[in-house]
Amino acid sequence: MAKEIIMPKLGMSMTEGTVVMWHKKKGDPIKKGEPIVSISSEKIENEVEAPMDGELIEVSAAVDDVVPVGKALGYVGEPGEEVPEQHVEERADISESPQKEQAKSPAATEAAATEKTETKLESSPSTGARKRVSPAAKKLARQHGVDIETVDGTGPQGRIVKEDILKAAEEKQTEPAPPASPSLSSVEKVETKEPTKKNFGGIRKVIAERMHESMQNSAQLTIMRNADVTALITFQKNIRKDLESTERELKVTITDLLAKAVTMALIKHPEMNSAQIDNTIYQYHHVHLGIAAATEKGLVVPVVFHAQEKSIQQLSDAIRTLGHKAKDGTLTTEEMSGSTFTITNLGKSGISFFTPVLNPPEIGILGVGTIEEMAVFQDGEVVPKNKLPLSLTFDHRIIDGEPASRFLDTMIRYLEHPYSLLV
Repeated sequence: MAKEIIMPKLGMSMTEGTVVMWHKKKGDPIKKGEPIVSISSEKIENEVEAPMDGELIEVSAAVDDVVPVGKALGYVGEPGEEVPEQHVEERADISESPQKEQAKSPAATEAAATEKTETKLESSPSTGARKRVSPAAKKLARQHGVDIETVDGTGPQGRIVKEDILKAAEEKQTEPAPPASPSLSSVEKVETKEPTKKNFGGIRKVIAERMHESMQNSAQLTIMRNADVTALITFQKNIRKDLESTERELKVTITDLLAKAVTMALIKHPEMNSAQIDNTIYQYHHVHLGIAAATEKGLVVPVVFHAQEKSIQQLSDAIRTLGHKAKDGTLTTEEMSGSTFTITNLGKSGISFFTPVLNPPEIGILGVGTIEEMAVFQDGEVVPKNKLPLSLTFDHRIIDGEPASRFLDTMIRYLEHPYSLLV
């Protein structure tokens, strides 16, 4: 018996998800547990596995369709098995979420009714036979200029599906082109390779929307300073050396010590540990520290909750655990929500100063560059120093440059006097 491929619930707050990509097409053999479709919520992209061995007998949701949690994305069954008619009809317009339905204006409703009427007319040829067309196929046909009347459906009961339109569009492109104009026959033709096309959706689209929203809805200003981390590097090496013989080695990194310094500075300057939501400024007395992490699918920001209550070792453990989850793609929505301040690090890329973009609704984000060895004058002599470039972006609507500079100065003093991090 056919089994549904269900839109999963990736987090407590998730109500719907978007289809990013199908890894299989209709008719392909499927093994239980094999990735079959990628979906995304607001912050997470994940793969949905096949519920049984068999064949992908129906695709109910096209790429970019928004599907409520618990609804069917498609069906796996035995070769030749058909999906019950009621299930086929249920996906008539799955791309419209309940929220979108409620938001439709009377004009949009009237337009939709008109479109349905037009669909019925174009699906009823003069012979009286009614062609069945999926919404995704109909939309695709308009995009590719494919005449539905010339397409034979391969779906249940002859229904025209997305794959049929794609095939027709491909055949249309391979039709012989008209002969070249005689006036151009002497021009040498240069073969050009077609550009690679990539769907702009999923987590990449979410990141784009959030970055655009951030830039449009805030007055972002970035101030930059170097921190002398010569003593910090020695401090870090001493910690690891002194504790290497203990039962549990403390693998502290410069990022861990930086996170501790940022957390302590935020407690001293709570105006930087704030958010602007619906014309209200919320100043927090706890620090939920976001640590931006780059993944193959895009940038994610897992959160260390109540960082102000954690020791250096506990911060290190939390950051390492979240980093592994980000790399494996196992972060939950809750683990990427609720941050009050964010750190983003491009040091591994060899970048020094840059302008990080705010992570809404936060009003501050710290960009960290690569440590550089410099020669500086000290007491009339040239000595080597390790400098860490720091770039602080803040929302100038909420906080002015002077208090933002004081926060940055406090954080740098912690870094330059590392034993103060233990107090």
